[in-house]
Formats: sequence, structure tokens, C-alpha cells
Amino acid sequence: MGKDVKKVALLESEALYEYLLETSVFPREPECVREIRTLTASHPKAVMATAPDAGQLLAMLLKLTDAKNTLEIGVFTGYSLLLTALSIPEDGKITAIDVDREAYEIGLPIIQKAGVEHKINFVESEALTVLDELLKYPGNEGSFDFAFIDADKVNYWYYHERLLKLVKVGGTFVYDNTLWGGTVARPPEDCTPEFMKLGRELTIELNRMLAADSRIQISHVPVGDGITICRRIL
Repeated sequence: MGKDVKKVALLESEALYEYLLETSVFPREPECVREIRTLTASHPKAVMATAPDAGQLLAMLLKLTDAKNTLEIGVFTGYSLLLTALSIPEDGKITAIDVDREAYEIGLPIIQKAGVEHKINFVESEALTVLDELLKYPGNEGSFDFAFIDADKVNYWYYHERLLKLVKVGGTFVYDNTLWGGTVARPPEDCTPEFMKLGRELTIELNRMLAADSRIQISHVPVGDGITICRRIL
């Protein structure tokens, strides 16, 4: 497996994960997406990038749902953002929210070269502030087809309550990192690194609440670091 891909342990086999990437993901990966993934690999926080297999599924979900107006919470260098921009129609729009414009600008030249920057409205801000601002205008309720959430894990449930107003009935939103390196299924004292323990607790609680939420249909998928796909039904 190339050094530009973060190691993901959910399959408990690096060889099997490499097989998945080499046979199913990388042969279909657009050149501009490969370029931004490779560029991101040299970033000190490269582990924050969306895993390639999760990104491939994200792109398929966007196509399957005919998403046009989307939200992205957590942009980093723009890997998943570029996948989204390539997957939605020419007149589609992405409201992309992140506190770190500097990281976004690392991948921006590649996004511009791909000819999809016009689909992106990048907002440098805390996400809750932007979501609450959107909800001040009734026309925004139910106006989004799709949302991808990959930032600030402590606020995932607060995002969830707002997304249930912003995303239309029948619309889709996807949470990243919902298996937290596989630690959710291990006792906290069982080799869970100290820096992952809080995230593990928050993720376990999020997963419990999502499973109990009758307003959504869910599918918890073990790709990347785990993603939970939610379809709003109420």
C-alpha cells in the first residue's frame, strides 16, 4: 500500500485493505482526486483525510440520490469536497464549512484545475454558527439533499438535530469516523491510546443515539474509519 494512504485497521489486515484499494478504488479514482490525496499525504494531520474507500462510497451515494444541494462539515484539504463536486450536477452547490481555510487552500488549486470551484461556497467558521444562521431563514429548511459530516466529533449530535431540519425528508447525511479505529468494540483499558479515549466515548454515545432515532433510517458501514449513512424519514 502506498505511503500516501493512511493505514486503516478495521479489516484487521493491511493486505486485505490494500487489495480492496488496488482492485476497486484506485482504478476508478479520477486523476485530480488521486492528486489531492497524494498531496494531503504529506500534511502533518493527513490522518484527518477521508479514507479512499469511504470516499468512493460517498461519491456513489451522491449519484444514487441525485444530490444537487449539499452540505459538508469538515473540509480539511478538500479530498471529499472534490469528490462531491465531481459527483453533483454542473449547477449543483456545496456549502462547505471549516475553521481552517489554510488547509482548504492546499487542495484548492487542484479543485480549480478540475473546473468545479464554482460549485463550492467555502465558509470559514464553526459549523454550528453556520447551521443556526441557515435555519434563521425558513426557505433553507428541507432544502439540502445531502450532507457529509467529518469534523468536531463532540458536536455530532448537535449537528444531527440541525440536519434533521436542513436536509429534506428522503435526503441523506453521512457521518464519518463512527467506528473510531475499531476502539468502539474494545474495553477502554484494552490498548486504547489515551488521545482516542474521549473520541471513543463520544462515538459510542452517538452510535447509540443514532440507532434509537426513529426519524432516520441508518446503515453503519465498516469502510474507512466507519461511516454511518442516515436517510431522513420524518
